Amino acid sequence: MNLTAENAEPSLDKTFSSADSGTHDRSLIDTRKRPLRDLRISVTDRCNFRCVYCMPKTVFGRDYPFLSRNDLLSFEEIERIARVFVAQGVEKIRLTGGEPLLRRGLEKLIEQLARLPVEITLTTNGALLAKKAQTLKEAGLHRITVSLDALDDVIFKRMNDVDFAVSDVLHGIEAAAAAGLPIKINCVVKRGTNDSQILPLARHFRHSDHVLRFIEYMDVGNSNGWRMAEVLPSTEVIALIQAEFPLEAIDARYAGEVAARWRYLDGAGEIGVISSVTQAFCSSCTRARLSTEGKLYTCLFAQQGHDVRSLLRGDKNDDDLSRAIAGVWRARSDNYSEMRSEIRTEKTGEIAKIQKIEMSYIGG
Repeated sequence: MNLTAENAEPSLDKTFSSADSGTHDRSLIDTRKRPLRDLRISVTDRCNFRCVYCMPKTVFGRDYPFLSRNDLLSFEEIERIARVFVAQGVEKIRLTGGEPLLRRGLEKLIEQLARLPVEITLTTNGALLAKKAQTLKEAGLHRITVSLDALDDVIFKRMNDVDFAVSDVLHGIEAAAAAGLPIKINCVVKRGTNDSQILPLARHFRHSDHVLRFIEYMDVGNSNGWRMAEVLPSTEVIALIQAEFPLEAIDARYAGEVAARWRYLDGAGEIGVISSVTQAFCSSCTRARLSTEGKLYTCLFAQQGHDVRSLLRGDKNDDDLSRAIAGVWRARSDNYSEMRSEIRTEKTGEIAKIQKIEMSYIGG
């Protein structure tokens, strides 16, 4: 199967002539009838962790060529393109990275985005959260998601590979809660590495009002050495927790929500599972992604992006940007996760290695 040929998308330049003339179309629908509702913006390609499933040291070492400051979209450019996306129907913006809290003056960007009629959220590894939680809230951040893959310090340090302690992340979570930010906790489960932490995490965050979510280890990017054998299906995660704490499934909050929701029968809160490997949700995906240097991607597993930065820094006005975005979204047909099981090599039966954009570059 030739993914490059079948998933090729039009360039942004070509969309000016192919898109409809309407500038502020809040009903953008792609080729599979999926609306545009969510925008993820990566504000930096740098991170202070070297997690084995995202930015392993073997690839992202001391000499890795990270983007220069001039390559990054400025806050003004981000605010401008975000405003255009909101006019096109986006209802939620999530700031990602890399580690977004490494971007200097991020609070200023949040203040700018908070003026838009849209929910502003952020995903962080929590390393700097204790110091910044209050200012993030004051700037207008609505919610926060913290990545935490283990409570055991040895396992956690092995996974982040920079000797960062669990206690510091927990202090960050406490600070965010004290600031009044609703919190979700994300744990990427890798079989044989941190699956022993599922129950400890469940026990710890019961009765906390924080939503704990377990994510299947995914084949994003090209650097994490992904193997299907290391994926722990979400059904097994639920069964493990269910054996100790009875659960019941609950409805999604909105169309296109990626996490399947469960709640404890004793009223201790809820958990979620994200099953993009074993139970693909491509059919309801409403997300677009803007990379650190201003490329638009319509799938987490994309092979190519569309250059928005050149439009922002050229002579294009907001109407031009709107038409370009509309053209890209309407041509969208991405369904990598649905196709994953079909993309296998004949000799080994393993899923074929296909060049994809690194998660640290495009955001999670």
